[in-house]
Amino acid sequence: MGLEDLLGELDRRLAGADAALAADYPGDRWVRQPVHTVYVPADRYDARTVEAWGAQARDALDAHGTAEQLAEVLRMPDDLAGDVYDRMRAKLEREPIEDLRIDFEDGYGNRPDEEEDAAVVAAARVGKRSPHYGLRIKCLEAPTRRRAVRTLDLFVKEGGVTDGFVVTLPKVTSVEQVETFVLVLETLERTYGTPELKFEIQVETPQAILGADGTALIARMIQAGGRRVTGLHYGTYDYSASLGVAAAHQSMEHPVADHAKDVMQLAAAGTGVFVSDGSTNVLPVGDAVHAAWQLHFRLVRRSLARGIYQGWDMHPAQLPTRYAATYLFFREGFDQAATRLRAYLGQGESGYLDEPATAAALAAFVLRGLECGAIDADEVDKLIGVDTAVLAKLARRPIP
Repeated sequence: MGLEDLLGELDRRLAGADAALAADYPGDRWVRQPVHTVYVPADRYDARTVEAWGAQARDALDAHGTAEQLAEVLRMPDDLAGDVYDRMRAKLEREPIEDLRIDFEDGYGNRPDEEEDAAVVAAARVGKRSPHYGLRIKCLEAPTRRRAVRTLDLFVKEGGVTDGFVVTLPKVTSVEQVETFVLVLETLERTYGTPELKFEIQVETPQAILGADGTALIARMIQAGGRRVTGLHYGTYDYSASLGVAAAHQSMEHPVADHAKDVMQLAAAGTGVFVSDGSTNVLPVGDAVHAAWQLHFRLVRRSLARGIYQGWDMHPAQLPTRYAATYLFFREGFDQAATRLRAYLGQGESGYLDEPATAAALAAFVLRGLECGAIDADEVDKLIGVDTAVLAKLARRPIP
């Protein structure tokens, strides 16, 4: 057998594996990932919700967090604290919420059908008020299945779906629930003529991580949902409670949380599905504002260091530390990333021998910083000497 015959035989033998790899791991979608998701109970959502959250976040800063106070409380480096504060304050004015979920599940509770119907219609008429938005419906377990589908059907029927819309499916316990939810979305699209509907899987049951057959069902759930699945969201408290963790120890940094998120990241890698961390229920209110800010700031930074770039925020006063932590993370890492990228492009020395995969990660880091407002385009031009098109190519993204 000659070399060409051998290569042809390899192509034939690996054709199925090649096709499966391309289908199951299409690569990152490289659309903007929001840095957080805010959950607002449906009966509290109106046309002023986003504006009100921004105002309350700024009020919290006025009362408890001048630039000097916040720098001290959060122990931010002196050379970055002022810039981070200014960017965070401007963000709270311009775009306080990046992703908002109108909550018809735990935050809303069980109400009479007529009351929930009225809340659905009202929310649909308010429509989109942030770059990304959507609904969290009730789960597809038997007791709430009909109410969940009724809520989504009514919201779509009332014209609530526009660009950036996504549904959060909570408490998923089986691959079959994902498969049947795809059927629900297909049916709504045909009925109302909507564009393709997307959804997130909320990981808050042990069954999503480890099935009865010993497999990681979350990987099969992603496959079952196909291109409709855009995210995996960790549910801190339901998941921890399901594993018997005492309430006082339920946290985003508990070992059971880290294990679940490790599995989620592995399952999502290469699929284009975003991973989001959960929330902390320690709120910056009353006499505990600074302590709660310290905790939230640390937890957000911890998630970012683990490669999880999104999380939940449950209170307006958590927004300052969400953005402060995010901006500091990218500001602290930008100089080194820029130096290493310049060296990789043959324009200097960095002390690192970076390979293409690391260069892609460095470029993706800078692009994320640009997208969230932590880094400016003129800084990229000055320190790296390239435009976003070059960064996108290095990051293996589609060219913008």
